[in-house]
Amino acid sequence: MLLLFFFPFNRALVVVHFWAPWAPQCVQMNEVMATLAKEHTQVTFVQLEAEAVPEVSEKYEISSVPTFLFFKNSQKVDRLDGAHAPELTKKVQRHASSTSVPAGSNDSAKEDLNVRLKKLINAAPCMLFMKGSPKEPRCGFSKQMVEILNKHGISFSSFDIFSDEEVRQGLKTYSNWPTYPQLYVAGELIGGLDIIKELEASGELDTVCPKAQKLEDRLKSLINKAPVMLFMKGNKQSAKCGFSKQIIEIINNTGVDYETFDILEDEEVRQGLKTYSNWPTYPQLYVKGELVGGLDIVKELKENGELLPILKGEN
Repeated sequence: MLLLFFFPFNRALVVVHFWAPWAPQCVQMNEVMATLAKEHTQVTFVQLEAEAVPEVSEKYEISSVPTFLFFKNSQKVDRLDGAHAPELTKKVQRHASSTSVPAGSNDSAKEDLNVRLKKLINAAPCMLFMKGSPKEPRCGFSKQMVEILNKHGISFSSFDIFSDEEVRQGLKTYSNWPTYPQLYVAGELIGGLDIIKELEASGELDTVCPKAQKLEDRLKSLINKAPVMLFMKGNKQSAKCGFSKQIIEIINNTGVDYETFDILEDEEVRQGLKTYSNWPTYPQLYVKGELVGGLDIVKELKENGELLPILKGEN
């Protein structure tokens, strides 16, 4: 391991800061490291000028500064890219407090990682493991992949491999695919950018990857998610407007089960449902996929004794 030439692994945890003197954010993070060193005397903190050790920077894929690598027992266990002082502090605390892995437990640790990777791969019908996020890709290949998927209206979730070094390295072995981005559909690896470009050129991409659900179909699905659905500002536990609070109190008093959707968390649904239902305000109450109305209608139905039968689907 190249880093062995630069410092001894004589402590449980070693944190290496790849930095550059011309980057002010690196100077700031050196100050953070100095503070952490006082708090965690059992941890070794090392500063390496990235451009002065190009072979090391290349080996560990140091493409920007600051970057932090975490080592335990001569093994890299984590990574942090960027000047994120709170995250650096959190990672140091976590790794410093965790005990060394007992001998003979590598197999179980590997099994636990594989279980975690399988869950991540199946977290959505279409999962993209990339550098950065769809809004802020952190490499050209990831950016191109996102652009292709968006161009074809493909619905996908993503995982930033920079956020978890264990996943970043483990997935390469798990999938037998050495580079990123990696695209999975229904838990199966499709491939990287080159494969996706080939599928796009052949016209197969649209059949392989799931399309984003149309808004109208999504609204229908939400409205029919439960026999009684309330679209409101906030949720059952915490209403965020007086009208929503009043309608919840009325429905709660009936004893009928119902589910809610917080329209403040999804602007597309918030605006789209107004048009779909031809009802301009919230809250909106639906029973068996049909609009009942807003607060005023619900109050009238309650006064007339009609609300309970309607909520039970008897009318």
